[in-house]
Amino acid sequence: MSQKIAIIGAGIVGVSTALWLQRDGHEVVLIDRKGPAEGASHGNGGVLASCAVVPVTVPGLLRKAPRMLMDPNQPLFLKWAYLPKLAPWLRQYLGHANATDTKRIAEALLPIVGDSLADHQALSAGTPAERFIVPSDYLYLYDTRGHYEADSFGWNLRREAGFTWDELEGAAFRDYDSIFTPDINFAVRLGDHGRITDPGGYVKALAKHFEAQGGTFIKADVQDIVREGGKVTGVRAGGDTIACDDAVIALGAWSGGLAGKLGMNVPLETERGYHLELWEPSVMPKAPVMIASGKFVATPMDGRIRLAGIVEFGGLKTAVSKAPLDLLRRNIRAAIPGLTWKNEVEWMGHRPAPADSIPAIGAVPGLKGAWMGFGHHHIGLTGGPKTGRLLAQMIGGRTPNIDVEAYAPARWA
Repeated sequence: MSQKIAIIGAGIVGVSTALWLQRDGHEVVLIDRKGPAEGASHGNGGVLASCAVVPVTVPGLLRKAPRMLMDPNQPLFLKWAYLPKLAPWLRQYLGHANATDTKRIAEALLPIVGDSLADHQALSAGTPAERFIVPSDYLYLYDTRGHYEADSFGWNLRREAGFTWDELEGAAFRDYDSIFTPDINFAVRLGDHGRITDPGGYVKALAKHFEAQGGTFIKADVQDIVREGGKVTGVRAGGDTIACDDAVIALGAWSGGLAGKLGMNVPLETERGYHLELWEPSVMPKAPVMIASGKFVATPMDGRIRLAGIVEFGGLKTAVSKAPLDLLRRNIRAAIPGLTWKNEVEWMGHRPAPADSIPAIGAVPGLKGAWMGFGHHHIGLTGGPKTGRLLAQMIGGRTPNIDVEAYAPARWA
């Protein structure tokens, strides 16, 4: 039965959900205060990182984090004045930095991201957005084999998840891509991944196709979800009430406030991410790479290389920091000696980070017609299409072909 559904948030998750619901025959309204892909979906690293099932909270993080925060060459930053507000969330977050929880989180993330390239191809099929998707390898670069072996916990989790890879050492890596410093002497190459040549342009193209197929986009700030008798009846946006049968909260890092109005105490923080774009570079990587020493990604895109991967905790309102961007500059100069570029673009945005590192995908308990789709940390682009498809199935009354219990918002009721 056709329903009228309001999607609140026009990032990759919201746009994916809108498209899949539209294809199921529903009337869909997409609402965003800025416009499609104006947040994290614009600024992400651009890698369809299917193998990114290992969360940040690996065993040993609790021991390493204080030292990382004191070292300006480590990719973890904190605005110290924000620490008192961050502390309750941080306590929960670090409580998952053990082997049992890390494995459980990886098992939950795999169905969302494990087939990302195919999920994006299915989402964009027959749309102008298809041209932005490039199948590619994805490489993790290490100084030495010993450096790689020190990451064995994460690689064992990926192996258990079914991922396979080639190991390129010394000359074998330089034969694959010769632009990197000889100090990087070992690489893991994973196939069946992909990259997006312009993430913001890609999501905007999907949203434009949604409108061309009869969908409605409204630029407005949603203040609340209207409900009567335990059921959603509309959303209040920009002073107006938009009637609907169902509403999906897909506001990324800003989702917590609206969820709170529905009685949900979601332990959600912003994992502030930075990117630096190097336009008209003198050389370009053959494929996206994760440079392990700096824990940052370098992705070839249209006309530029995008560097991304810094984590900063500081809330939604504090100013952009210069230190993370300076670190990205130092790291890329060390990784690719002699690299030059014509100009650069700096960006900072907000990744939605639930304390348990598992996204919220599913129904809000106790309120018929209310749904959530957010909380993907740094893998929102990777997992957006599958998240949207799962939500469309659940909203349409169909049973997904995976167990969705791990993502249920009811865990925060």
